[in-house]
Amino acid sequence: MKKNWLILSVIFAVMLVLAACNNADKDSAKTDDGNKDKPAQTEDNKVDTNTLPMDVTNEGDAIKGGTLKVGLVTDTPFKGVFSWELYDDAYDADIMAYTTNSLYELDGDFQVKDTGIAKLEVDKDNKKAKITIQGDVKWSDGKPLKAEDLIYPYEIIGHPDYEGVRYDDDFKNIVGAEEYHDGKAKTISGIKKIDEKSIEITFKKVSPAIYSIGDGLWGYAAPKHQLESIPVKDLISSDAVRKNPVTLGAFKFDKIVNGESVQFVANEHYFKGKPKLDKVVVEVVPSTSIGEAMKTGKYDIATSFPTNQYDGVKDLSNVSLLGRPELAYSYVGFKLGKYDKVSSKNIFDEKSKMNDVNLRQAIGYAMDIESVTEKFYQGLRVRANSLIPPVFASYYDDTLEGYHYDPEKAKELLDKAGYKDKDGDGFREDKDGKKFTIRLAAMSGSDTDEAIAEYYRQNWKDVGLNVELTTGRLIEFNSFYDKVQADDPEIDMFMAAWGTGTNPSPIGLYSEGAEFNMSRFVSADLTKMLEDIDSEKAMDPKFRSEAFRTWQEYMSEQATTIPMYFRTEIIPVNKRVKNYDSAYENGSIENLHTVELVADQPLK
Repeated sequence: MKKNWLILSVIFAVMLVLAACNNADKDSAKTDDGNKDKPAQTEDNKVDTNTLPMDVTNEGDAIKGGTLKVGLVTDTPFKGVFSWELYDDAYDADIMAYTTNSLYELDGDFQVKDTGIAKLEVDKDNKKAKITIQGDVKWSDGKPLKAEDLIYPYEIIGHPDYEGVRYDDDFKNIVGAEEYHDGKAKTISGIKKIDEKSIEITFKKVSPAIYSIGDGLWGYAAPKHQLESIPVKDLISSDAVRKNPVTLGAFKFDKIVNGESVQFVANEHYFKGKPKLDKVVVEVVPSTSIGEAMKTGKYDIATSFPTNQYDGVKDLSNVSLLGRPELAYSYVGFKLGKYDKVSSKNIFDEKSKMNDVNLRQAIGYAMDIESVTEKFYQGLRVRANSLIPPVFASYYDDTLEGYHYDPEKAKELLDKAGYKDKDGDGFREDKDGKKFTIRLAAMSGSDTDEAIAEYYRQNWKDVGLNVELTTGRLIEFNSFYDKVQADDPEIDMFMAAWGTGTNPSPIGLYSEGAEFNMSRFVSADLTKMLEDIDSEKAMDPKFRSEAFRTWQEYMSEQATTIPMYFRTEIIPVNKRVKNYDSAYENGSIENLHTVELVADQPLK
């Protein structure tokens, strides 16, 4: 899934549950110039990210109503799959955030609170959860939210005809889910309706992950009254998903121009009250244009703002800059097998081209990530040492080394593995003495992405590895993930990113049954480690913390997915916007109904 992270609030993030569902790197290693030489290391222009606020209040009398103008920063059209069960594109998720069907709200530790649409009650001894709708909640078409709407998303994801990416090992934790998916049962036996407002789910095991929307728990409702007459295999192309979705959020869909823009109007049935804004308009804007567009007052808010344009907006008098650590990381992944759709499993191939741990580690040590982050990201990106972002303070370990730039160590590892330059052309041959070329897939985005890709290719050339771009060029966002997800044979390794969602558990990204496991690496040891993280024993915080540490060390050693950057998200907000909060707790999306404007048009 594409997931490129991405995340306007905790509510939105939770809905990205698991990797934000291929919430891939919408930022894709963006840089601020085209210099192909080694970037200079400098501290002079670093951003002190601790000084960036998370909210804007903007004093002044608010106008009545008004239209919030949002720039959706992307160099490709959005797909327009407006279903949390079916989407696999971070841009669609950005759009749906304004109409989110989220059931739960989370606190600052990403744990479910009792303040959302639904209340979660966990009976860990009996491995059950009760979900209860709180109050008289209505869909955007005025129909009441019912228990059937809580059950229907599970019936979509688990259906035999479901072709999305969310039927995985986590989902199989629901009792009866596999039998339903395999066509052996007409319903999921572990999900039962209690009354018109509550359901009960029985799990095979219950772990701490359930409190962060894990263990198979789903975070959204789906309007059964609109969708049930549509075959599951046809949902993704239906008008109910593409043109007129019925939703629960502060705003509802009004007009959609495919791939270009969406207009929302206030949802008078919103459970927290009708929003103070009349409309929200979200328009696609190229990454190269968004800085100037914010300067000239074309938009109030920019999503996925390119860090390479920070200098262009940091001193603008009409814009406030918000910042927060992203629930995301960038990485280099290696193709080590294929995903089998029939069995819904990753098939690890021990004979795959990149299945040499010394080769993969050497590639990691050869990358001068530190210089790239300091020169081009101004402190808004730092070298990642783990596959757990620091925002998950209970499980992130800053003592892990990760992969520092060490070309001499890279050379030693390659020599040890038998990759040597036998013909004197400067490139190493494989262990059998044959020509050895590694094909790298990387995303296009900003006008300097190519410079970054070329710089890393030079890093690898410096240690004797010949790395060529798949297709001979950078690949457009949607095509990139189509190729990676399909295990295109022309891809040996790829540079991407994950939005983790609010659940730190890695099972949805790295397990045997996770379609998001893009490297396709599977081992008995890895399976056991993932099970430990989300086991009943993990209810003991010390046990779970140690299990996370063991998994992080193992993944670093195996180097099937090498972390590159941890990221700080920049959110420019026009100073006519009032009461906008980007914090993960009480963030902007769950409180969009309170946002106001102090002028008729964005300030210039």
